[in-house]
Amino acid sequence: MSEAMFIETFVVFLGACIGSFLNVCIVRLPKEQSVISPGSHCMSCNKPVAWFDNIPLLSYLALGGKCRYCKTRYSVRYFFIELLTAVAFWGFYKIFGFSALTAAYWVMVSGFIVATFVDFEYRIIPDEVSVGGMFVGFALSLFIPEMHGLVSQGTQSGQWLIHLKSLGLSLLGALAGGGSIYAMTMIGNSFIPRSMRQIEHATKEEFTDALHPLKPEIIEGLWDNMVRSGYMNDNGDILQVFWDVKKADDLQFDPQYAQYKRKIFRTVMMDTTGGGDVKLMGMVGAFMGWKLSLLTFFLAPFFGATYGIIEKLRTKDSAIAYGPFLVLGALMSLFYGEKIMLFILSGYSVH
Repeated sequence: MSEAMFIETFVVFLGACIGSFLNVCIVRLPKEQSVISPGSHCMSCNKPVAWFDNIPLLSYLALGGKCRYCKTRYSVRYFFIELLTAVAFWGFYKIFGFSALTAAYWVMVSGFIVATFVDFEYRIIPDEVSVGGMFVGFALSLFIPEMHGLVSQGTQSGQWLIHLKSLGLSLLGALAGGGSIYAMTMIGNSFIPRSMRQIEHATKEEFTDALHPLKPEIIEGLWDNMVRSGYMNDNGDILQVFWDVKKADDLQFDPQYAQYKRKIFRTVMMDTTGGGDVKLMGMVGAFMGWKLSLLTFFLAPFFGATYGIIEKLRTKDSAIAYGPFLVLGALMSLFYGEKIMLFILSGYSVH
């Protein structure tokens, strides 16, 4: 086997192994469970998964996608995410080579994969991924200036200046990315009528995300208050009586929750985007800088709108998980951002 073939095989295997861990994160993070302990086990019979049944890709195929003991069928998503991560790692390696920059992008795309699948299923993006990923982006930017188009060279003091500049660009990127979508949320909530932002259902995860960073006991109390007041039922279905309320002060809340009327009225279940999207864009900016994060901000709505129209026709629900489309926009920006910006500028005769 040639050296090149060996490296590619190693990269694919590494990606599949990381994908196996990402499966654990996707299942456990939304439930606030540890991703370390307990070890992998069947969700049906609770039998631990032996190491030889936990080999990425191969074990799933060998077992026919079933538990060795109780024969419960595993979701094909487990196999798909391992395969997707392996292909993603291989793709970044082929484009950027075997380098520190590639390793940084592997970390980024791993976070993107977890954010995408959790958001699709639960309509939330775990802070461990978005906020944690943002700080990892800061740290990597300090040591890998190539992430922001810089080259570390010259004297030792000059090299450190390059590294600090890279960190500065990462911080600016996080501010631009998170700030842009936060501003859009505020504008949308202020000017788009409530009647245009009505949704029929909200999960407890969405409710919690909208009210972050309030204490969990307050959020739980507000949920119960919404149910008792007849604005929603225990399943999270939003009732018409809530939308009939014309101003925040008219909401019927218990005295201890009266101070949150305006927040409920203007924010809960009506945001144009969620807080998780803001933090995810902060992560995008930390890894990719302010230019590509702003391009992501403008590209994502094209993908999200297309999916949103289809979902509206299919389910009558206008709310969508927006995180996956931010991820798609970020990847488009990373690979084609320069060409897209040149196309835009040339269209306006700017050279």
